[in-house]
Amino acid sequence: MLITGAGRGLGRTLAELYAAAGWRVIRCMRQAIDGALPLDVADAGSIAALGETLAGQPIDIVINNAAIRGDTGGLSSLEAGDFLEVMRINALAPLLIARALQPNLAAGRRKVLVNISSRAGSLAEGTLDDDDGDYAYRCSKAALNMATVKLAQDFARDGIAVISLHPGWVRTDMGGDEAAIDVGVSAAGLKALIDGTTMAQSGGFRAYDGRTVAW
Repeated sequence: MLITGAGRGLGRTLAELYAAAGWRVIRCMRQAIDGALPLDVADAGSIAALGETLAGQPIDIVINNAAIRGDTGGLSSLEAGDFLEVMRINALAPLLIARALQPNLAAGRRKVLVNISSRAGSLAEGTLDDDDGDYAYRCSKAALNMATVKLAQDFARDGIAVISLHPGWVRTDMGGDEAAIDVGVSAAGLKALIDGTTMAQSGGFRAYDGRTVAW
């Protein structure tokens, strides 16, 4: 399996869980250390290079985990450059990675593509619990959810299931110390969902605890 943003937080924890379960884990991060592959998800050339490096290698599971938060100040502090960078990393990069690694997934046995999304990107539920002003992050995750639905349609012919998963408000660098959920609890829940994913769940959006999240 392959996971982006595997250098810290949720990505690192997921990588450790899968490695402990006996999987060969391809960890991708900007700084290629300890056997990880270099990947800058903000750079389309870096994503293309990853595809070339892995050409011919079957991959069972790909987890698009790398993401950034961006500005949280609301409409008054919204800046074009910050907004576009968040969209590039959180929404465009997973699409480019999906395209680059589609042949690898098609050659794998499990054939599962996972987009780590967020309830913050749900039009139905995204603003129920808080009034954070992070326009860019919310918009990027809503776009990622649409990408999940489109990819599920396009990849069905290869038998590849595509899902969006909400990890919860997790205590990581992004989530902060006040977050409600331990990263290990979230990662274990996500792994259970991923491991149970079949084509019947393709195009779905669920939380780490198994609950279906409304679009």
